[in-house]
Amino acid sequence: MTFPTTRLRRLRQSESIRLLARETSLHTQNLIMPMFLVGGEKVKRPISSMPGVANLSVDYAVEEAKRYQDLGLKSVLLFGIPEHKDDSGSSSWDDNGIIQQGVRAIKESCPDLAIVTDLCFCEYTAHGHCGIMRDGDLDNDATLEITVKQTLSHARAGADIIAPSGMIDGAVGTMRDALDDEGFSNLPIMAYAAKFASGFYGPFREAAQCAPQFGDRRTYQMDPANTREALREIELDIQEGADIIMIKPAMAYMDIITKAKEHFALPVAAYNVSGEYAMVKAAAQNGWIDGDRIMVELLYSLRRAGADIIISYFAEDIARKFKGGAVNY
Repeated sequence: MTFPTTRLRRLRQSESIRLLARETSLHTQNLIMPMFLVGGEKVKRPISSMPGVANLSVDYAVEEAKRYQDLGLKSVLLFGIPEHKDDSGSSSWDDNGIIQQGVRAIKESCPDLAIVTDLCFCEYTAHGHCGIMRDGDLDNDATLEITVKQTLSHARAGADIIAPSGMIDGAVGTMRDALDDEGFSNLPIMAYAAKFASGFYGPFREAAQCAPQFGDRRTYQMDPANTREALREIELDIQEGADIIMIKPAMAYMDIITKAKEHFALPVAAYNVSGEYAMVKAAAQNGWIDGDRIMVELLYSLRRAGADIIISYFAEDIARKFKGGAVNY
């Protein structure tokens, strides 16, 4: 039937009716808040390109984690910036390293908060690349050997989920075998399954102090032009034992999120990355947009595209605005 019998505006007449007819939901439980951990005590160093986000010493990270939990968030993602860097990133598998300290401290204070640990080497290496470098190129298989060390160190510290982000071939399978062999068979892996070589990572590299000192990461991160390759990457990670698949970045790759949701029966995560966050914050600070409204609209778009989980620096703002409940637009 058509107008005047059909009037679609009937279901838009009030907030209550709009909520009844809403097709997509967004809740704080869908969100993961990233955190950047550094050494020392009482350190809270604002990140200039990411308003509202700071590098935190472990003591302050515990306080922030408590606050996030009180706001209704259920999970955090930890990145570590060590005091010592070398060519192999050896600080990353130190059982008293910055991530390991952070996991133990946050778990002690917030036992119900799920802690995801980022597993990579770029923050820990002097050259800023995601593994062992040989003659200017990343040595994939040598990197797998140290991936095992970092994986087991995170597991021993008490991580709830480990998220390998380096786009190293075979990483998920290598991690799964190591975890199973060491008695961590129930520990999930959230694979950065389709991580694109993107310009949207700029502010993160300031936050994590991990910009490459030479070359770039296009030999291991994905070409932004490729869709079929992304699906192949995801499929391989699933075959190797991934429990959650992630697409990164989010906004420019919503088609990949949708295809992943359609093709695979695993939870799909989307990483709403630092550059995406910074653009919205900068435009809002200049008065060009309604920042809160755009934030909600953006996160709804990722849910609509198919993301079950959204990693976002907006998570705290959303939780504060909607007090741990459903997010209404």
